[in-house]
Amino acid sequence: MDSIQQLSRFSAATIHEALGKQGNLPSAIKPISSGMKVCGPAYTVKTMPRDNMLLHRAYAYAKPGDVIIANCSGFYEAGYWGDLMSLGAKTKGINGLVIDGCVRDADDIEAMGFSVFSRGLCILGTSNHGDGYLNEPIVIGDVRINPGDIIVGDRDGVVVVPQNRALETIEKSIAREAKEESVRKQLREGKTSIQIYGWDKKFGY
Repeated sequence: MDSIQQLSRFSAATIHEALGKQGNLPSAIKPISSGMKVCGPAYTVKTMPRDNMLLHRAYAYAKPGDVIIANCSGFYEAGYWGDLMSLGAKTKGINGLVIDGCVRDADDIEAMGFSVFSRGLCILGTSNHGDGYLNEPIVIGDVRINPGDIIVGDRDGVVVVPQNRALETIEKSIAREAKEESVRKQLREGKTSIQIYGWDKKFGY
């Protein structure tokens, strides 16, 4: 099982904790449907405000399994992506879209089962001048994203795993899940969380 398959087994929150509480994208970026998940290597995009030509090029050039991840230059009031682009991307085997902006045609995208994470929905259209760049480092929030970094997203949000930390993150995620299962066992036995973590003694509760 490769690192992407292994990382896909964990929640975004678990991976974020395993990374030392790093790598999380802004909390406003969420799946347009609660059941959507995504995991795959980043194909990065930087668009200019209200222009989506680079996104059309991105799904044409990205490899099957890639996750397109886009910085829209801080301009959110536009629907940069819709159902036709989703169909094209899904047909090419693209694993999903994470965009620091808005999209539209949410019902149709949800029906076809293509995972899209965005700041929200917006019906305003875009231009197609094509300014920007593809497959170079971008920044979303305070997270630098390099092409090939692993993007993991679920209902809680999106986290970015640097390529060179993938194995470390997997090991720490496994350890964290084992620890949490131990806590669950003790909770089922009737202990409280303040007892399990020793806060009752530390703080005199």
